Amino acid sequence: MSSLTPLIWLLTILPLFIFAFINVKKVNLKFLLFFVLYFLADCYLQQFSQRYLSLEFIGLKFTWIGKILSLILALGIVFSVSKNDREEIGFTSKGNSKQQLKFGILFFLGFLLFDVVFKLILFPKGGTFDFETFAFQATMPGLTEEIVFRGISLWLLDKAFLPKWNVKGIKFGWGFFIVTILFGVGHGVFMTEDYQFKIDIITIIYLTLISSLSLGVLRKFSGNLIYPILGHNTINIINAIIRIL
Repeated sequence: MSSLTPLIWLLTILPLFIFAFINVKKVNLKFLLFFVLYFLADCYLQQFSQRYLSLEFIGLKFTWIGKILSLILALGIVFSVSKNDREEIGFTSKGNSKQQLKFGILFFLGFLLFDVVFKLILFPKGGTFDFETFAFQATMPGLTEEIVFRGISLWLLDKAFLPKWNVKGIKFGWGFFIVTILFGVGHGVFMTEDYQFKIDIITIIYLTLISSLSLGVLRKFSGNLIYPILGHNTINIINAIIRIL
């Protein structure tokens, strides 16, 4: 993957930033800049670690080091801010009301059920069990990506574009839409080392409308990152199970 790919991701969602600027009366440019710097730092940290710190020489095919470094960077930021900011990031055991939590869980489970049925029909079957696959999918993606996307990035963007829509007592804003779509774009758009642009529209749409949206709603209505982390890893484990049926 070319080092230009993270920049392409941001350029892809540039129209969303433009819409946000137009529709939000006062934009906090400082937090918007922090978001861009953090997002690029995380992307390049993972990208370069995969390139230069690969564990393939000991038989590990997943990006363990990249995810661990991403987690270290995220935790460094989380513990450098105030307690109130940590709670806004979602790094807390506190949550919203039981009614809001119930809505978030049911919303997520409904999308998860659709996701499972859809993949049972379309996913290739007959793979073999691989311990590393299950160990990785049960831990790292949810733990790191939720803190990055629906934790720090969402927090920074909500600071940049103050949420103005109220849904069942929960504030939503442009930050939510940007993060939700960016997650899908980050999995479906890339540039190869020889500068060939690749885009998987189906992946972008599906991950945005099913996985990213449901995890984002779960994050908002639960009030912390615990539930989306568990939900994210659940999705990944189910994916791995379906492939070996």
